[in-house]
Amino acid sequence: MIANKIDYYNVKKAALTLRALNHKLRQQLIKLIDEEQKLTVTEIYVRLRLEQSVASQHLAILRKAGIVSTQRDGKFIHYIINHKRIEEINKFVNELVA
Repeated sequence: MIANKIDYYNVKKAALTLRALNHKLRQQLIKLIDEEQKLTVTEIYVRLRLEQSVASQHLAILRKAGIVSTQRDGKFIHYIINHKRIEEINKFVNELVA
């Protein structure tokens, strides 16, 4: 019998977060946003030559995982990297593979 019960809710949450990162296009989005520090969805889809709907879908996945967040500046919404969340994910992954 397992001494510690598995928290399946947190396992599922962790899997969704790692799945959000484990996608080539989302990795490109993260890299681009990180390099530019903040970008609008229009700037992102033009730079990566994507359909607006595709960029928005992938940004929504990253936002749900807490990897990116948004800042409103008048009528513009800028996407920024949530560096605190990235550090948490890195720590978790390092502990997981250690």
